[in-house]
Amino acid sequence: MQVWLERMTIEKNIESKSFPSVEAMLIDYHPEVPVYCLRKKRIQRNARHFVNNFPGKVLYAVKCNPHPWVLDACHVGGISDFDVASLEEVKLIRERYNNSTPYFQHPVKSRSAIRNSYRLHGVRHFAVDHLSELSKVVDEVDDTRGVTVYVRLATPPGGASEHFSDKFGASIDEAVPLLNRVRNAGFKCALSFHVGSQCYDPCSYQTALSVVGKTISRARVPITALDVGGGFPASYPNMALPPLADFMKAIVEGVAAIGLGHEITLLCEPGRALVADGMSVVTKVYLRRGERLYINDGIFGSFAESSFNQFQLPARLVRLDGPIGNGLKPFTVFGPTCDSNDQLPQPVCLPEDICEGDWIEFSLLGAYSNALNTNFNGFRGCMFVDIDDT
Repeated sequence: MQVWLERMTIEKNIESKSFPSVEAMLIDYHPEVPVYCLRKKRIQRNARHFVNNFPGKVLYAVKCNPHPWVLDACHVGGISDFDVASLEEVKLIRERYNNSTPYFQHPVKSRSAIRNSYRLHGVRHFAVDHLSELSKVVDEVDDTRGVTVYVRLATPPGGASEHFSDKFGASIDEAVPLLNRVRNAGFKCALSFHVGSQCYDPCSYQTALSVVGKTISRARVPITALDVGGGFPASYPNMALPPLADFMKAIVEGVAAIGLGHEITLLCEPGRALVADGMSVVTKVYLRRGERLYINDGIFGSFAESSFNQFQLPARLVRLDGPIGNGLKPFTVFGPTCDSNDQLPQPVCLPEDICEGDWIEFSLLGAYSNALNTNFNGFRGCMFVDIDDT
C-alpha cells in the first residue's frame, strides 16, 4: 500500500508534456523505461459520450486506471463522481475534487476503511453482500439516515470475459433478509450488481436486472438507487462487440421490464470502456534472439492483465534511424525480469527486421496496465506523456 501511495504522489506532481506523436516523444526523450502515452482528448470524448448516452449517473471506476491525468480527463468529459474500492482511492478523489462523490462499492471492507471514509472523508455510499459486512457498517456509522447501503447481488455466469459473482454478490435468498436489515437499521436501501469484466453480450444486463426485479418483489423494500456496475467493453482486435448503444438499450429495457420508475437513481461504473483506447505503452527492445524478443516491460508491469485475459493488443514497430522492412512475422515476446513466466501469452506480429534498440508501441492499454504495475526485480521505472494525435 505504501508503494501505491508513493507512486500516486509522484504521478500527481508530474508536469504534463504533450507531443504530436510517439515519434516526437522518442526523439525528445530516448527513454530507457516504458512510456505510457496518454490520449487525454480521447478519454474526454469517451467520457462525454457515455454521460450523454447512459440514462443516469456515470461513475468512473478508479481501480481501472487511477492516474491523475486519466481522472482529470474523465472529469473534463463530464464525470463528476467515482466508484472507489479502497480508502486510498477515497483519499485520492477527495484530495483532487472537492465536489465529487465517492461511492465505496467494494462489498468487503476493513472496519478502519469504513470508519475513516465515513468520518474523515464524508463517504455516504457503501456496498455490502453479507450480514456481517452490514454489521460492520452499522457499527462504524454514526447516523444511518444519511447513508445509502447497496446490497450487491450475484448474477448468473456468461456473457463476460471474467465472471465476478464467484467472489462477490448475494443470492436472492440472501439479499431479501439483507435488504430488510438495511431498512431496519435506518439506511437508505439500494441494489447493485456487476455482470463481469469485458461483457460482450448486452443481454447479460437484462438477465441481471431480472434478478433485481425478483429481489425487490420478494423483499418488498423500496429502493432509492440501482447501480448496474461496470463490464462495458473495449474493442480489442480479436473480439467482435455490439455497439455501446446496444448495452444502453438493454439496460433501459431491463429497467422498464421490472417496473422501476424515474424516482430511482440509476448508476453505472464504466472503467475499461472509457480508458482502454486512451493509452498505449511504448517499450524498448533489449535483445533479439531469433524469433524471440526481450523488451523492458512485461507481465509484472503493463501486461499483467495479459497473463489471465487473452485480449489481443495492436502492436507496431517504431524506428527513428532508418526504414522498416515490409515483411511481418510472429515473435515470442518476453519481459525484462528473471522470471521465465514473464512472457506475453500470444505471439506478436512485427516486421522481420526488428532489432535491439527499436521500440514497440502496444495500444489499448489504458485499462489495468499501470494500475497493476509492480516493482518485481526492481523494474518499476516508467514515465507518462500526453500524445495529441487524435
